[in-house]
Amino acid sequence: MFRSCNGLAVMALFAAVFLSHSTANGESKYDPLAVSSDELPKPLDVTVEDHSRDNRKIPLHIYLPATKSPAPVVIFSHGLGGSNLGSAFIGKHWAARGYVAVFVQHQGSDEGVWRGKPFAERLPAMRKAAGLDNFLLRVKDIPVVLNQLEQWNQNPNHALAGRLDMKKVGMSGHSFGAVTTQAVSGQTFPLGGTSLTDKRIKAAIAFSPSSPRKGIEPKEAFSNVKIPWMLMTGTKDVAPIGDQDVKSRLAVFLALPPGGKYELVLENAEHSVFTERPLPGEKEKRNPNHRRVILALSTAFWDTYLRDDPAAKAWLDGDGPKSILEQGDKFQKK
Repeated sequence: MFRSCNGLAVMALFAAVFLSHSTANGESKYDPLAVSSDELPKPLDVTVEDHSRDNRKIPLHIYLPATKSPAPVVIFSHGLGGSNLGSAFIGKHWAARGYVAVFVQHQGSDEGVWRGKPFAERLPAMRKAAGLDNFLLRVKDIPVVLNQLEQWNQNPNHALAGRLDMKKVGMSGHSFGAVTTQAVSGQTFPLGGTSLTDKRIKAAIAFSPSSPRKGIEPKEAFSNVKIPWMLMTGTKDVAPIGDQDVKSRLAVFLALPPGGKYELVLENAEHSVFTERPLPGEKEKRNPNHRRVILALSTAFWDTYLRDDPAAKAWLDGDGPKSILEQGDKFQKK
C-alpha cells in the first residue's frame, strides 16, 4: 500500500496530480475530480483542549492524504446540530486531492443539543443553541485549533508531525459553520471594532452563507473581505432555524468586493445538499450531479488559492465549471 512507505505515498500523490492535469494523448487538462485509486490512511480522531476556556474540548476528525509531506490544511465547521463526521464525502475528496481536511466539532451547538431528547424538544433546543453565546464559542474554537495544529506539526512524537503546511490554510463550513467561516475570514461585525478574523486563513468556502439580519447591512459586513471567498447555495436553500432565506444568502456575494470571489447556486438544491442526509421537511429529490459540482469547484478553488496552481485557476476562471454544471445551475465570479 502507498501509505506504508513515504516515498510511495509521494508517488501516489504525484499520480493523482498527474491524472488531474493530463489526457490520454499527453495534453494538459486540469480535472478537479480526478483522484488516485489508492487507499487513504484512516482518519485521525484527536481532541484539542482550550485551557483558557475551562478546558473546553474540541474534537477533530482529520482526513489525511496519502503523502506524509507537508500539505495544505483545510478546516471544516459543521452546521447546527451536526458533528465532525458530517459531510464526509467532502473531506474524503479533499484528502484524496492532497489536503489535510480538519473537521471540527463545536460543543454546545453540535449533535449533543438534540440527541437523546424527545422529538418535541429537539427544535426548541436547537433554536436556543443557535444564539450569540455558541457563535462566539465557535469562532474562538478556530484559532485554538490552528494553534494546536501548529504545535502538533512541530512535535516529532505526534501523528501529524511535519504533515501540515500551516502557511497554506483554508477555512470552510456549512450553515452555522458558514457563519463561523465568514466570521474568522473577513466579515465585519458591530462589536465595537473588534475583529474576529484570523490572518492565517488564506481562502474560505461558505456552504449556505448568511447575511447579517440586524445591526449591520451586508455591504458594510462584507466589503472589507480581503481574501478569496467561494459561496455555495441552492435555489431552495432554506432552514427552519437561522432566519435566512435564499435572498439573504445571495446578498453575501453581491456585497463582496471584487477579486477572487465566486458564487455557485445549484438549481433546486435544498439546505442539506452539502451533507449526506436530507433534513426533515425537505421534499426535492437529490441530484447526484450536485455532489460532483460541489467537489469540483471547491477543489479547483483550493488548488487555485492554496496551491497557486495556474491550471486550476484557468479552469476555474474559464470554461471549466460549464463542463460540470447542469441547466439551471449558476456560477459567477468577480
